[in-house]
Amino acid sequence: MPLVRIDVNAGRSPEQLSRISRAIHDAILAEYRIPERDYFHILTEHAPGQIVAQDAGLGFERTGGVVMIQIFTQGGRTREAKEALFASVARELGDVGVPGEDVFIGYVENGADDWSFGFGCAQYLTGELAIPAR
Repeated sequence: MPLVRIDVNAGRSPEQLSRISRAIHDAILAEYRIPERDYFHILTEHAPGQIVAQDAGLGFERTGGVVMIQIFTQGGRTREAKEALFASVARELGDVGVPGEDVFIGYVENGADDWSFGFGCAQYLTGELAIPAR
């Protein structure tokens, strides 16, 4: 059950924003084989100047169309699985018009005891939800 935060500069249409979110979800579905309804995205638009995303010394320039993605998910996936996910996200976003240099991903792992899906309960710990298998 990844929680995905997506930050973009303002100026895209609602349809474009939906396509970006869906492309990221499709990549997660394909690589991590989660259920379709494990779709938890927060998409935030920012005014010009509120997102700074330089190249970290890699020698390329980003555009104002940068898509900053934070994926919060339970730990335990292999390095190869994460690399496959990153590549799939970039590929899916490329298909909706976001070039690879504008795809920035931060990946944060946690445990089953770090989630509450409502009512102040830790449903993985209470057994209301099964802990996802890797």
